[in-house]
Amino acid sequence: MITFCLSILALIAGYLFYGKFVDRFFGSDSGKPTPAVTKADNVDFKVMPTWKVFVIQFLNIAGLGPIFGAIMGAAYGPAAYLWIVFGCIFMGAVHDYFSGMLSLRNGGVNMPDVTGKYLGKAGKTVMTVIVPFLLLAIGVSFVTGPADLMQSLTGWDKTWWLYIIFVYYILATLLPIDKIIGSIYPFMGAALLFMAVGVGGAMLAGDISGSISMPELTPDTLKNYHSDPQDNILIPMLFIVISCGAISGFHSTQSPLMSRCLKNEKYGRPVFYGAMIAEGIVAMIWASAAMAYFGGPEGLNKAATEGIMIDGVLTQVTPAIAVDMICKSWLGKVGAVIAVVGVVVCPITSGDTAFRSMRLTLADLFRYDQKKIANRLVISVPVFIVAYFCCMMDFSTIWNYVGICNQILAALVLWTVAAYLMKSGKPHWMASVPATFLTFVCVSYFMIAPYRSGGLHLDPAIGYVSGAAVALSVFACCIIMSGKRYKGVAG
Repeated sequence: MITFCLSILALIAGYLFYGKFVDRFFGSDSGKPTPAVTKADNVDFKVMPTWKVFVIQFLNIAGLGPIFGAIMGAAYGPAAYLWIVFGCIFMGAVHDYFSGMLSLRNGGVNMPDVTGKYLGKAGKTVMTVIVPFLLLAIGVSFVTGPADLMQSLTGWDKTWWLYIIFVYYILATLLPIDKIIGSIYPFMGAALLFMAVGVGGAMLAGDISGSISMPELTPDTLKNYHSDPQDNILIPMLFIVISCGAISGFHSTQSPLMSRCLKNEKYGRPVFYGAMIAEGIVAMIWASAAMAYFGGPEGLNKAATEGIMIDGVLTQVTPAIAVDMICKSWLGKVGAVIAVVGVVVCPITSGDTAFRSMRLTLADLFRYDQKKIANRLVISVPVFIVAYFCCMMDFSTIWNYVGICNQILAALVLWTVAAYLMKSGKPHWMASVPATFLTFVCVSYFMIAPYRSGGLHLDPAIGYVSGAAVALSVFACCIIMSGKRYKGVAG
């Protein structure tokens, strides 16, 4: 319990102190008009209450990421706590803040255009390839996943659920942002936070009473607990498995949505940095809950590989099953309802904005105005046709590359931020140091990860040397560039 409580306090302190430092370092200006005001179209650019913008941002970036990712990351043991806390404060929240604020300062554009401005055409080209792929993959997975779950819960054919979810996604993509997303997200956000607070409270009460034991981070527990440590090496696998709870490139595709709805720059810290800290807290709760419920990381791994008896049937525990078991056991009948909301509704609140973000990214790319619904249809219809056929395919092969693409995108965004800081005449360390680390993680993952996970499955030593060589080379280029004078001021 001590490690858990200290971790939550550290995340809150990170927001209060480092978040404020980041905001002042960037130089948010309450006197600058925002795109929601200067480009208002009542469709995508629209001033909304700040609390609502925060909730939408939180659900956009969260969904099931800080739940399922944290549970899978818990299989590695208490080391996951370190990644969630330090990754969230110094990497993920910085990444989300700057991706939102740089979009805001540049008229609400999406990340390919921001990257193009600060890293040039090559950076924009890479971003233009990665972003649509990632958004399509996440959008499709958040159609098929909830459809599968609803089929098992209701007995309805999966095809009908696909149609229902697609209809919702189409409406959420086409209609003004305040009509559906702005109306239902506050309720979904409340459900997600209630689930996390309820599970966290029950866990603390259980630890105090002695009915459960929460794992602590000590020198002895700082090791890899995974049941298959050969293929799931702590470094770099943990940093890919837990993304949304620490840092996720997907967030950079979502922050521009809210940069178009923010009424004042001074709210950038609570919306962009704060939403990521909130997600880190959710991830901490679920990583701890998964280990505590199954009697430690060893028990969690055993349940996932060997299975446990559920209603007389030997069942391998997946993250979805773990959520269901924990909620029902610790929260009773209310927990059963919340579990359904968590594993079915929450992914939908990321899927809808993934498709909406894809529409806006493509519209920015082709400089195609989106005020008229006919123009929105021109972009959206082909996207949904492709997405529908992807739902009919075995998507597992493509999905193997989603995790690594997600972190490559995050690294690219951090390098973009470093370039922006250099061009502004400011020290770049806030972005370049985490960008260097994440570059090392991505390159070493490609070298070390098993074939089924999208890697080359080479010797770890080769992966580490290759990762370090690439990361340090890029960092060295950053140092050299920072020594040169830039003309003009960014933003």
